[in-house]
Amino acid sequence: MRLKPHPRVQGAFPLAQRSPRKKRHRFKKQLFWLLILLLVLWVSYREINNYFVEPQAIFVLGGATGRENFAAEFARQHPKLPVWVSGGSNPEYTYGVFSDAGINLNQLHINREAVDTVTNFTTLVDELKAKGIHSVYLITSDYHMRRAKAIGEIVFGSRGIYMRPIAVRSNQAAEPWQKAVRDGGRAVLWVTTGYSGSTLKQQFSPN
Repeated sequence: MRLKPHPRVQGAFPLAQRSPRKKRHRFKKQLFWLLILLLVLWVSYREINNYFVEPQAIFVLGGATGRENFAAEFARQHPKLPVWVSGGSNPEYTYGVFSDAGINLNQLHINREAVDTVTNFTTLVDELKAKGIHSVYLITSDYHMRRAKAIGEIVFGSRGIYMRPIAVRSNQAAEPWQKAVRDGGRAVLWVTTGYSGSTLKQQFSPN
């Protein structure tokens, strides 16, 4: 007796031809979730170490005099820690604020190369790394902290530098999350290419 072919192998798209596509789709889905898991584990690992690795320096994001006033008082409470101020007020004002707080100005380093928050980090990360600094206090305004942390975790994280955030209270609302996503992407661009994409800020936002 002649056997009839199984109905599942008949038709224009036999099961054998569909399987590789399904396998590729399943592999991509598994790879996506694996990457998400690795990202979550990496962020969790960094968050834990941020609070267990003792900071060796104070890193201040300029742009508001209140941050420098707060940082000067904070430095007075941590007299052994060097201070880096990136951007911010004119140097005379900054030196005056820290001098009035009784800070040894030999401990104070002012950098004016940055043009925005991303370059606050990229212009100093290698200098900090070269000096053997593996953890810093990150000081910036509370409304600005989300974006600063997103950038810092990528830029400083690429050099093995941890951050312990210290937010300066303000009366301003938190920045929109889109800014953190945009500048986080710019930070990834810098880590992978060495280019900070500073012009992207002007293209995507007037602020």
